[in-house]
Amino acid sequence: MRRQLRLSISCAATFLVALLGLPLLNYFAPELMAKRVAGFTLTWLLLGVLFFPLVWVISFYFIRRSIALEEAEAARVKAGKITNGHE
Repeated sequence: MRRQLRLSISCAATFLVALLGLPLLNYFAPELMAKRVAGFTLTWLLLGVLFFPLVWVISFYFIRRSIALEEAEAARVKAGKITNGHE
């Protein structure tokens, strides 16, 4: 269960950095965020184009790792390596 908690916290922290990082970058580096990249300002490129794929990647990683952790835990229980919920 600790591995699942670590996974949840790391995925949530990554999401929060992405979510809160954009307004902070706009506030502290407005010149950088106003630069044009591929026809967009950097702000809109990050927000409109890259943010949602990043969320999908975080979600995909979380689901895959969560399933793997659950399968590993189930295998350990079947093998009799855990008693009363403790290792």
